[in-house]
Amino acid sequence: MNVGDRHYRTIWLSDDGRSVEIIDQRWLPHDFRIETIGTVAGIATAIRDMWVRGAPLIGVTAAYGVAMQMADDPSDAALDAVWETLHETRPTAINLRWALDEMRRFLKPLPTQQRAAAAYRRAAEIADEDVGLNRAIGENGLAIIKAIAARKQPGETVNILTHCNAGWLATVDYGTATAPIYLATEAGIPVHVYVDETRPRNQGAQLTAWEMAGHGVPHTLIVDNAGGHLMQRGAIDMVIVGTDRTTADGDVCNKIGTYLKALAAADNDVPFYVALPSPTIDWTVHDGLEEIPIEQRSADEVSLVWGKTASGEIAQVRISPEATPAANPAFDVTPARLVTGLITERGIAKASREGLKAMFPERA
Repeated sequence: MNVGDRHYRTIWLSDDGRSVEIIDQRWLPHDFRIETIGTVAGIATAIRDMWVRGAPLIGVTAAYGVAMQMADDPSDAALDAVWETLHETRPTAINLRWALDEMRRFLKPLPTQQRAAAAYRRAAEIADEDVGLNRAIGENGLAIIKAIAARKQPGETVNILTHCNAGWLATVDYGTATAPIYLATEAGIPVHVYVDETRPRNQGAQLTAWEMAGHGVPHTLIVDNAGGHLMQRGAIDMVIVGTDRTTADGDVCNKIGTYLKALAAADNDVPFYVALPSPTIDWTVHDGLEEIPIEQRSADEVSLVWGKTASGEIAQVRISPEATPAANPAFDVTPARLVTGLITERGIAKASREGLKAMFPERA
C-alpha cells in the first residue's frame, strides 16, 4: 500500500542484504518511522514489544530472524535455538510457529554452508507468498461486498464493522480483513467502515483508522462498546475481522473483544466473516477454548495509554489509580457456530471441520 506517494511493504530487506527494514508501528498514527533490525535479539524484541504485529507479519519477521541466525551460525543447534527464542515471543499467533517450522524444515536438509543464502531466499518467498494470499482473500471477500451492494439502492453505502487491525500493517501488504475493503474502494463500490478502537492497545484507532485515511476509505472511529448498538439500529451490513489462529474445526482466536462482536452480530442477523490466509489455520487444534494458549500481556497496556498531546508530544499517561491491578488477556475465542464464513485465498469456507477440509483437501 502507499504512504503518501510511495509504495511500502511492512518489512523488506535492507541494502546490506542482511538486516531488515520495518515500519515501527509503535509510533503510528502520529509518526511514521522506519527501523533497521539486524540481530535475532532485535527481531525478538520487535515481535514481543509489537513494533511489528499481526499474525502474518509476525511470521515473516520471524523467518528473517532465522536467516540472520544462519548468517551468524548455520549449525543445527543454532537453528533449533532460534526456533525456541522466537517462538516464545508471541505464543498465540500460529503464523509465527508455521513460519519457524517452515524455515527449519527447509534448512535442516541443506549443508550448513548453504543455509544462510537459502534462508534469506526462503524468507523473501514467504513474504511474497503472503502478499499473494492476501490479494486472493481480497478478491474472494470482494464478491461478498458486491452481493451486499447489489441488494441496496444504486449508490447506497455498504457499511462494514472491523475490530483490531487486520490491515496491510498486520501483513506484508493488502491485509486480510481490509483487502476486500480496499478492492471494493478501487472498484468504485461505496463502502463505509466503522472502526472499533480496540482497547487496550487501540490498534483500530491508531492503525486501521490511519490505513483507511491513507487509502481514502470513508470511515468512522467508534468505541468498542458501540458495535452492538449500531447493529441493533441496522447500521452495519457485515462484520469482517482477522484471526491469529483458527482451529481445524473453525473456532477463531482473535483480538480480545471479537467474541462480543460475534455475539452481537448473531443476535442481529448481521453476517460475521473472518478473513485468513491458510497458514493461520492450526490443523492440530480442534477446540479453541481448551487448546489455544491465550497470551497474557502487561497490565501497563490497560492502565497506561499513548497519545499525542496538544503540544505535539507523543506521551504516555495513566488512566487508572496506581494501586488498581489490571488483567490483560490479549485474545479471545469465537466459536465456529457464530462465524458466517471464513474468507480464505481459495474461497469462502464454512467455519467447520467439513468446510475447511473441503477447501483444503490436502490437509484432510
